[in-house]
Amino acid sequence: MRIDAHQHYWKLDRGDYDWLTPESTVLYRDFLPEQLKEHLQANGIDKTIVVQAAATVAETEFMLKLAEDNDTIAGVVGWLDLEDAGFRSDYERLKPNRYFKGIRIMLQDIDMEFAFRPAVLEALRFFEREQFPVDLLIKTHQLEKTVKLLEQLPKLHAVIDHIAKPVISAQQTEPWKAFMAQIAAEHPNVYCKLSGMVTEADHENWQEEHFVPYVRHVVEHFGPQRVMYGSDWPVCLLAAEYSEVYKLLEHTLPSGLTSTDLEDIFGNNAARFYKL
Repeated sequence: MRIDAHQHYWKLDRGDYDWLTPESTVLYRDFLPEQLKEHLQANGIDKTIVVQAAATVAETEFMLKLAEDNDTIAGVVGWLDLEDAGFRSDYERLKPNRYFKGIRIMLQDIDMEFAFRPAVLEALRFFEREQFPVDLLIKTHQLEKTVKLLEQLPKLHAVIDHIAKPVISAQQTEPWKAFMAQIAAEHPNVYCKLSGMVTEADHENWQEEHFVPYVRHVVEHFGPQRVMYGSDWPVCLLAAEYSEVYKLLEHTLPSGLTSTDLEDIFGNNAARFYKL
C-alpha cells in the first residue's frame, strides 16, 4: 500500500481554523477529499493520513467522519488538550474508532517550555506507556529542547513532522543536522516525515538541488525504515502542486535505495508507525 503520511482537510465555516485568514491566499478555501483524489490517483497513492489543523477535539471528530465516508483515508492524527485532565476521557472515547491513529502537539509557534509543564509531560508519559503515535510539529530552533524532552520520554512512539522545518530558503543546515543526527541515533523509536519542505524553501524559485542535503541527511541517519513520504497538501500549494512535491522526493532521495526501501518510504513505514 502506498501512503501519503501527512495531509490536511478543512472546511472554513466550521470556525476553528484561527490561522486561516484571507491573507492565507490559496489556502483560504475548503479542501476536502474529492479535491485530492485525482492527485492521489495520478501519483499512485492509495491512502492518506489526515492530520489535524485546528486545536480542537471537534476538528478531530470532523476528520474521523471524513474517514468513515472516504476510502482514501487510512487514518487520522487528531488533537487532544494535554493540559486538561479530561484529555484521557476524550482519548478513551475516540480510541475505539478504527481511524483514530495518533495525536499531534503543535509546538512550532509556542515556547517549548509548554511541553515541560507537569500536566503536559505527564500526558506525554501516558501516551508513551500506551505506545500511541505522537506527531511533533517543531521548528529547527526548538530541536535542542526537543532533545531534552525526548530524554525524559525515551520510549515515546513519535514522529518529527516536516523534518523539523530547517531554513531551506537560506540553505542553512546547522545546527539542524547535528540535532537531527542526535535524535536519530539516541531514539530508535522516533521517525521523521519527509514532508513540508517546499514551504520552507523559496516559494517562487526553489530547485530540486536545494533539498538534497536535507533529504539525504534524514535518510542517512534515520534510515529508510524510519522515514515516510508526506505531501503536506494543501499547505504545499503555497509553493508547489501535489505532483511536484511527490516528484521532488523521488528525485532527491539517495541513490542506491532498494525497491524495498522505496516501498517502506512511500507506504510501509507509515503503516507500521500508525499501526494501520
